[in-house]
Amino acid sequence: MSLFDDLSRFLESRLEEFLRNNPHLELEALLEQLREQEEDTLKLIAELQLQEKRSQDEILSTAQEIQKWHIRIQKAQAAGRQDLATPAQEREAALLREGNQMWGHMQGLKERITQSQELLRKIQQRRQEVQNQVTAAQTARTQAQTQQRLETHGWNAATNSNRNFDDLEDTFRRWETQDELEKLKRNMGK
Repeated sequence: MSLFDDLSRFLESRLEEFLRNNPHLELEALLEQLREQEEDTLKLIAELQLQEKRSQDEILSTAQEIQKWHIRIQKAQAAGRQDLATPAQEREAALLREGNQMWGHMQGLKERITQSQELLRKIQQRRQEVQNQVTAAQTARTQAQTQQRLETHGWNAATNSNRNFDDLEDTFRRWETQDELEKLKRNMGK
């Protein structure tokens, strides 16, 4: 197991070093991670909203049951049937407690939805910031590559230019030498 841990640490350190040396890839990895978090958060919100809808349906159904038992209590009391009214009141009270618990659960779901939507907003904002950094890094890399091409071209042009200057130097030397020879010939002929 120690060999596996050592290998794992080694690979993690190599990955970290690689990402440090290639910051644009680190930004790309972060951007992908944020996309995944955004997708997961959207799924969570959808699931919570589905649970909220189910909870609302259960509350509505329970409210209808409470209403039905309330009417039964009134009928039993009007007919003087306390033997039916008392258990009906107990049933209504149990349904009210159940309805209150469902209401509390639904409120908790609403709070989690709100928190998840806020998290989603923050993730989207962070993703946009990282996207801007990726774009800026790509622009900087493109500019650096263009500058490097220009410098390389300038260097090559300078190298060619030096050759041209050497040719020019040779031409001048020949001309100056020829001119000196002509002067010597003229002076000797005098």
